[in-house]
Amino acid sequence: MAQQSMFDKYGGFSVVSKIVLDLYERLLDDDDLGPFFDDVEFAKIVDHQTKFVSSVMGGPAAYTDNQIEKLHSHLAIGGGHFDQLARILAEVLKDHGVADEDAAEIVGAFTARRHLVVNR
Repeated sequence: MAQQSMFDKYGGFSVVSKIVLDLYERLLDDDDLGPFFDDVEFAKIVDHQTKFVSSVMGGPAAYTDNQIEKLHSHLAIGGGHFDQLARILAEVLKDHGVADEDAAEIVGAFTARRHLVVNR
């Protein structure tokens, strides 16, 4: 029997959507990260991030590294910004009951793509 994906283990799109909404509420409230989202359509970014997190968790959605790089190429994202995102993401995952080892894998998937996002 195949091993259950994290996506299925935690409840699929409905749970991932809640995690992503919480993540973006916290990012928007952050003094350093919030300004990156001033001119972004909230529903669109939540949709994109839900697909990305779902794919990282073994769900049916797919997101390519090329898409990630293209979406962030015009932003002056520094290493400190990325580190803060990773910290907030880890907190959100913990608050939503994601097991430590699963949260580490999800944050690790973000971190593995750091070079696609950090532009300065």
